[in-house]
Amino acid sequence: MELKEKLASSFLAFENKVDIDTTSKVHDIRTEAFGAFESKGFPTKKDEEWKYTSLNAVLKHDYNVFPKAIPTLAYEQVKKFLLNETDCYNLIFIDGVFSSFLSETTHDGLDVCVMSAALEKPKYKMVIDAYFNQLANKKNSLSDLNTAFSNEGAYIQIPKNTVVPKPIQIVNFSTGTEKELLIQPRNLVIVGENAHVQIVERHQSLTENNTLTNSVTEIFVKTRGIVDVYKMQNDRASASLIDSTFVSQERDSVASVHTFSFGGNLTRNNLEFYQEGTHCVSHLNGISILNEKQHVDNHTLVKHKAPNCESHEMYKGIYDDRATGVFNGKVIVEQAAQKINAFQQNNNIIVGDKASVNTKPQLEIFADDVKCSHGCTIGQLDESALFYMQQRGIPKKEAKALLMYAFSNDALKDVKIPELKAQLNKIIAHKLDVKIGFDL
Repeated sequence: MELKEKLASSFLAFENKVDIDTTSKVHDIRTEAFGAFESKGFPTKKDEEWKYTSLNAVLKHDYNVFPKAIPTLAYEQVKKFLLNETDCYNLIFIDGVFSSFLSETTHDGLDVCVMSAALEKPKYKMVIDAYFNQLANKKNSLSDLNTAFSNEGAYIQIPKNTVVPKPIQIVNFSTGTEKELLIQPRNLVIVGENAHVQIVERHQSLTENNTLTNSVTEIFVKTRGIVDVYKMQNDRASASLIDSTFVSQERDSVASVHTFSFGGNLTRNNLEFYQEGTHCVSHLNGISILNEKQHVDNHTLVKHKAPNCESHEMYKGIYDDRATGVFNGKVIVEQAAQKINAFQQNNNIIVGDKASVNTKPQLEIFADDVKCSHGCTIGQLDESALFYMQQRGIPKKEAKALLMYAFSNDALKDVKIPELKAQLNKIIAHKLDVKIGFDL
């Protein structure tokens, strides 16, 4: 049975499994979303947005949509994948199922809990009706597929004038209990007026079995709200990730999404920002360091709808062996969005002779009074700088690593959680196969 056919039969079973009220708005959203997915199907390279990324090898596996058993994990088994020295709210999911044992939730002045509870409890109905699937609706067939099966993930609601005292950590583990597993987390984040929150998100396979994660996150940032999101992607070669994140900003808000791609088989990051009010600021930063046959595809969109806003986008990549990088960044400035300052840059270093990069920065400007720029570079390390460092006693291997560390610095300097920054430095040093006695 092909995966698409299996999903059709699984969807009917899912609707019965979650026992949802068939008169609810969520039921209608799910049904409509699955119909949209069936109509469009999985994306192919014939689609312009997927021109350089093929899902054929990923979709050939016979994924289970629901785990047959619910495994448990001990803290010691997953400790190295978590922020341990930093006090956090933790939302931990194992094979798509919430683990209360490993998690720390709260309803004390804010809501940090699970999506399944929010979808079922009447007290959240007004919020769910107002926000659920408002950004992801019909954006792409994979977000439609996630919507159709949406049930579990993170539900985060920060009231106005609230500074969340500690980061929120969302981690999805796959254990290998299933030979091949499809996981579809769904996250909803609402940051109230004058509120501030930090979120760390990670998808981690603990097995060599094939895993596909199709994740969707919707983030709403109210007036003068601030949100910092850090996406850590350093998975096994048997794991693939399709991550779609949508951000809506009201006036005077600041939203930042930092994406760190170091591992996994195929990674596709869809990141879309919608600036709905004046004086919004958006930051999109990313660093990819890949080797072997790893593939990462970063697709970004910033849509400026209101005047006097800013967007700053910096993506960097280092590719070795047969690794492939894709960057497609689009900035749209609508006619009403005057006095916009939009910056977009994609810089890449090719280390391996067989590595490749496809990059396409784009600007679509319909306003007159704007300041917009974009650019991209693809090259190798500066031989003159390498020679200069070797002349001063630095071995060639360490010299290369130092230059690549320096190259990565712009994408790391805005990480505001010290323990996370230290973890990222260690991962980068490991990927570059060198020991360096300082942090960026």
